[in-house]
Amino acid sequence: MFHFKVITGWIDALLRTFLNDGWTLTVEFVLIGIVLLTVYAVIALMLIWAERKICAFFQCRLGPTRVGPFGLLQSVADMIKILLKEIIRLNKADRRLFRLASFLVIIASLCTFGAIPFDKGLHAIDFNIGVFYLLAVSSLGVVGILLAGWSSNSKYTMIGAMRSGAQLISYELSCGLSLMTVVILSGTMQLSQIVEQQATGWFIFKGGIPALIAFVVYLIAGHAETNRGPFDLPEAESELTAGYHTEYSGIQFGFFYLAEYLNMFIIAAIASTMFLGGWMPLHISGWDRFNQVMDYIPPVVWFFGKTAFCVFMALWVRWSFPRLRIDQLLKLEWKILMPISFANIVLMAIWVLLFN
Repeated sequence: MFHFKVITGWIDALLRTFLNDGWTLTVEFVLIGIVLLTVYAVIALMLIWAERKICAFFQCRLGPTRVGPFGLLQSVADMIKILLKEIIRLNKADRRLFRLASFLVIIASLCTFGAIPFDKGLHAIDFNIGVFYLLAVSSLGVVGILLAGWSSNSKYTMIGAMRSGAQLISYELSCGLSLMTVVILSGTMQLSQIVEQQATGWFIFKGGIPALIAFVVYLIAGHAETNRGPFDLPEAESELTAGYHTEYSGIQFGFFYLAEYLNMFIIAAIASTMFLGGWMPLHISGWDRFNQVMDYIPPVVWFFGKTAFCVFMALWVRWSFPRLRIDQLLKLEWKILMPISFANIVLMAIWVLLFN
């Protein structure tokens, strides 16, 4: 299999022939930052177009068709439009916190995005506590949402922020417990090692029933983390206009919009990394010819294919189920998903003791 580690290693060796270690690291940091920001924006635009098309398919419509072939450039046109929009100043808002909130949301999303292993050697951060880092950094987005609701000085934004804070903090627990189930199975928190351990079989198969339960719980809780239907109470249009970002406009609203779609991608990418083997191909023991054919598919294609599958499932759920009430939403977490997650951790520990 071809890995991007060859390319990244070649770039590092090339820079070290002309620069010392300090300047080499500086240039690499700048290059990684530029690449991350570019990929971040491109993936967001692609997801916006994909959701519009999938939504149209479920509703027997065509979706965007005018700008570009098949409407591919519609998201780019919308991005240009939102950049040209005026930023409306609020008289009674806390201006510093109002501006800071949108940056906190996008920074939390970008820092989480940087830790995702797209391929062997193709990730910006590979901590030995990678799973803990993902949970910690992704939680910072809640602070930005609460600040956005409070600093806008509006009852609609405040109610939306309170709903979102209660929802995100609650469902983070089930997300974390589901990922800890995989950590028990793998024995490490380093994302690259978790992916490499799935070379002989993805954890959703190797982990048996506990891994399958953790996968389902993670998809439900992760979908709630993105504030998307049927868990979109913080942005309930019929009640709160647009929720916590009602008063935002222009590029500041664009930050919230961008982070929402990237968070959907991040949740799907983490699911594919932890449960579906990440960039590892599908291998079946004893099927040597089949495994050789699977190895011809580039690892990046495997990763984005699995992630796209998880994104499609999230969109399918969004356009299939009605919005939950706030009491139903919290009951689902605290009375159903949370006890299942705790019991599943014990079940996974027993599984590891018996079969590993």
